[in-house]
Amino acid sequence: MSAQERLADALYGAGWGTVKKLPEPVAVRLGRGIADLAWKRRGKGVLRLERNYARVVPDAGPERLAELSRAGMRSYLRYWMESFRLPAWSAERVAGGFEAKDLHHLTDGMAEGKGVILALPHLANWDLAGAWVTTKLGIPFTTVAERLKPETLYDRFVAYREGLGMEVLPHSGGSAFGTLARRLRDGGLVCLVADRDLSASGVEVDFFGETARMPAGPALLAQQTGARLLPVTLWYNDSTVMRGRVHPPVGVPESGTRPEKTSVMTQALADAFATGIAEHPEDWHMLQRLWLKDLDPARDPATAPVQDQKGTS
Repeated sequence: MSAQERLADALYGAGWGTVKKLPEPVAVRLGRGIADLAWKRRGKGVLRLERNYARVVPDAGPERLAELSRAGMRSYLRYWMESFRLPAWSAERVAGGFEAKDLHHLTDGMAEGKGVILALPHLANWDLAGAWVTTKLGIPFTTVAERLKPETLYDRFVAYREGLGMEVLPHSGGSAFGTLARRLRDGGLVCLVADRDLSASGVEVDFFGETARMPAGPALLAQQTGARLLPVTLWYNDSTVMRGRVHPPVGVPESGTRPEKTSVMTQALADAFATGIAEHPEDWHMLQRLWLKDLDPARDPATAPVQDQKGTS
């Protein structure tokens, strides 16, 4: 284990061990202070965030982008402060911490017994939304987690999410898809963060007018199992309650090859994600490269890829 990996593991361990013990107002102030400090330092993550926001809000000038990135860092640190504290929240606090619009798309789908896939972008706090689903609705679900380094950090994320009532599968290894399909055929719920895929299997989509790749998994699972595929977007406001919307189902096209159907369905997910991100850009925590143009360092040498430590895919 490298020194950087040991430091990352220690910092996240301290977060879950210490921040969850803080009174909520203190944790909120701490998160905002860390966010403002990071924003003022103008590091790679902040610069990347502004470049991504420039795609989302193309008419924004430098001052507006700076405002957005500051708000974005505050939203990002709110995510972390909440996540560190979630294991200590009471069931009542979790149940009261989220409100969802158009929830009937989920409950109707579960009632059909064919399984439901919820696909989300990196908006606001999907861990809180997941904890709300298991606590408020009483619906267990399965998700996947990216293998992080060091392994002890990955284990921390798995233990954290399992403690919130989620079944967590490793993203690598090739067996996750089959397990997810079995859960859906049994009428279960699967939740996947699905706005970024840099692998060769990613599906190219038009996203805010430029090409990006998003994972094929949600569309393929829906085709293979008959489960209902639902985009979900989340956002914060000035209250302590996060908001969200369950979008209408993304249907499987009646004609076309499997790749063609997958492309159409993944584009529909991208369009739904774009709607939520455009409405609440400051809550989109994309501090990494996403668009294909940015993945060529020769075209954008200002920043380097930043490892995603959220452990979700």
